[in-house]
Amino acid sequence: MNDPLPSAAAPSAPPASRDAAHLDLIGIFYYVVAAIAALFALFPLIHVGMGIAMLSGAFDQPGHGTPPPAAVGWLFIVMGSGFILCGLAFAAVLVAGGRRIRQRRSHTFCIVVAGLSCMFMPFGTVLGVLALVLLVKPEVKALFAAN
Repeated sequence: MNDPLPSAAAPSAPPASRDAAHLDLIGIFYYVVAAIAALFALFPLIHVGMGIAMLSGAFDQPGHGTPPPAAVGWLFIVMGSGFILCGLAFAAVLVAGGRRIRQRRSHTFCIVVAGLSCMFMPFGTVLGVLALVLLVKPEVKALFAAN
């Protein structure tokens, strides 16, 4: 009489299959966060374009003094390109981590990627913490060990 739920409720899935489903879901979320990170990594294209414009003379105005030095243009190009490459490399690492999580391979690599994804606030932080909580469970380690 004190049972609030009927006993004919659907049986819950075993923990191993639930963990496998959670791993697949986190792997998909890694792909989504990687796409967002890649999009943000392309923002410094503005700086690269400004650097190219400085070198090509687009900012030269006759009668208004000297144009910006070429070193400033090169600084914009090099720094902007460096930020783009680092951001795209980070996105590629997230994709590789998501793929390895879904394949249940390279447990240590997946933990490292989960830790690195915590740097990308706020989405990567939430995803990284959830992935770390899931990856340290013994049942999940067993799923990785089986592969």
